Amino acid sequence: MRVPRTIAGLTVVLFAAILAPGATKGSSTNILSREAYFPHLGDLMSTMQTRHLKLWFAGRSNNWPLASYEVDLMMENFRDIALLYPNVPVADVEMLIEPTKDISAAIEAKDAGKFSQAYAALTAACNACHQAIGREYIVMQVPTASPFSNQVFPPQK
Repeated sequence: MRVPRTIAGLTVVLFAAILAPGATKGSSTNILSREAYFPHLGDLMSTMQTRHLKLWFAGRSNNWPLASYEVDLMMENFRDIALLYPNVPVADVEMLIEPTKDISAAIEAKDAGKFSQAYAALTAACNACHQAIGREYIVMQVPTASPFSNQVFPPQK
């Protein structure tokens, strides 16, 4: 019984040392750093890809409140990218504004046909932006299946 108590004691001491204020001050290897997290562009774009996908399934299910919510989150993500990564050419990102406005208008009108057309235009604009910034190997498409089996997309009555 002495070994588990020793391990438990060492674990408590280790966590106390790590979490103690100033215990690791100046350490570049501190995994519990208090410095602000700065998201990588790839992380923001992965989030954008998720929004792109969820937007499609919300719109195709005529769940207009969810589609509107996803477009709003995409716009927030665009703003974050523009703020955090000013080296991404604004002219290239601006090509996404019109398709996003068209999707918003289709959502407001609850028009599934216009939504599909605007979504295809947004997807094409994403690909054009990727090409313009030298990331032509990232190619978006209209989703064919949802990986979100834990989310219901049709509106609930």
